[in-house]
Amino acid sequence: MKGSFTTGVGVLDRSVAILDCVESHPMGTSELARTLGLTVSTTHRLVSALTAHGLLRRDADGRFHPGPRFATSTLATIARPVLEELRDSSGECVQLWVRRADHRLCVVGVECGEELRASQPEGSLLPLSHGGSAARVLLGEGDPAGHGWVESLQGRAPGVGSVSAPVHLHGDVVAAVCLSAPIQRLDPSPGARYGERVVAAATRIESALT
Repeated sequence: MKGSFTTGVGVLDRSVAILDCVESHPMGTSELARTLGLTVSTTHRLVSALTAHGLLRRDADGRFHPGPRFATSTLATIARPVLEELRDSSGECVQLWVRRADHRLCVVGVECGEELRASQPEGSLLPLSHGGSAARVLLGEGDPAGHGWVESLQGRAPGVGSVSAPVHLHGDVVAAVCLSAPIQRLDPSPGARYGERVVAAATRIESALT
């Protein structure tokens, strides 16, 4: 493939070529540049953008692999029955959120039967800056106490509380399992009441991904 790219080839073509390369053989920036006949600076710029959007991930040796964004459909399929079980055992609404740049996207939303509930439909796209436990998990915030969950009381919306736990793939946080409910049903706190169940659900999804 070396030398097959000219200055007239667009960014999209080059980006797809990079994805094709690392799918069959993980490579570092210099090897990608040699293989595709690109300059190292151009390759670095492209792989940095692809990594930022979750289309590539970089391992400890500096080689690039297909990123977590490609796992979204598989992730949703695996997660749905697990989240339905969590909904049934808790009686509350449950979602699976993934990060999309500065937003979070709900890829699975399982509603409870309560008349008063804190649900989010699939496809909801919310700014990470709006807060909530899922946003904090996707931003990399951990639990200082070591419980494995992060909770929020009225962090995203008045009267709503939630508890979330991370789903990891290749060491990176790729999703957040979130249980949300009106705060009056979360006594003494979202984490104390449902944290262990949310962590268990996230762990099951994570195990099925690997």
